[in-house]
Amino acid sequence: MFVSPSHPPVADTQAPEGPLPGRSLERPRDLVTLAVLAERTRPVSSSQARVLPVAPPLDALLPDGSLRRGTTIVVSGPGPGTDPDRAADGSISMALALLAAASGAGSWGAVVGLEGLGAVAAHELGIDLGRLAVIPRPGVAWAEVTATVIDGVDLVVLCPPFTPRQTMARRLMARARERRSILVVVSGRAGWPDPPDLCLRIDEARWDGAGTGEGFLSRREMTVTASGRRSAARPRHHQLWLPSITGAVADAGPAGRGDRAEPA
Repeated sequence: MFVSPSHPPVADTQAPEGPLPGRSLERPRDLVTLAVLAERTRPVSSSQARVLPVAPPLDALLPDGSLRRGTTIVVSGPGPGTDPDRAADGSISMALALLAAASGAGSWGAVVGLEGLGAVAAHELGIDLGRLAVIPRPGVAWAEVTATVIDGVDLVVLCPPFTPRQTMARRLMARARERRSILVVVSGRAGWPDPPDLCLRIDEARWDGAGTGEGFLSRREMTVTASGRRSAARPRHHQLWLPSITGAVADAGPAGRGDRAEPA
């Protein structure tokens, strides 16, 4: 099941009253609730581990084949002039797919600012819903909420409502580095004002299964480009099914088609 500030993961201690369903978070009471949640879920895995695992189809996109603690990853869709809906362009699916293997290995994750997250779809991606905190409507305090949640979980997926100021973005990235957490930002058309450690850009995406007008959409093929700093400076491209027929992420295409690195 989903874990929210109003249903903390530890039941033997009384927590402050959490936010009511259907309304935004309110200061300062709800921030206290989130702080309690952060305290109860930290540490969620060994802080000595330098990296967290990802599903095998994603490892070719990441410099270490895994998620490095203390980093910020920005996931974006095809770019200006396309559908601004982050759910439609596949960027939300990509961000959630990064959670799957880590949560299955025992890490806690959180999703901030995403309304209408489907429990079935998240479960099919491989996310352990018992280790997922969901704050769908953080309200005007979304940056404070995100900073508080970073204190308590290994991986935070953030869907900001607008482009933050550069100073705000840098504070959140610094918080992730300090706490050895991983911040995944689904930027949408708004963008992100400061260069992250890694960018995952969905260059194109198409649905499969509808045929010539009949049938149901069964899976989505997308081409993803990864680029960033240091060991991620050389762009890499990979073709994925996300979701695949099973709902999880899967490699797309024959061997030699999915992963190719650009020459330096």
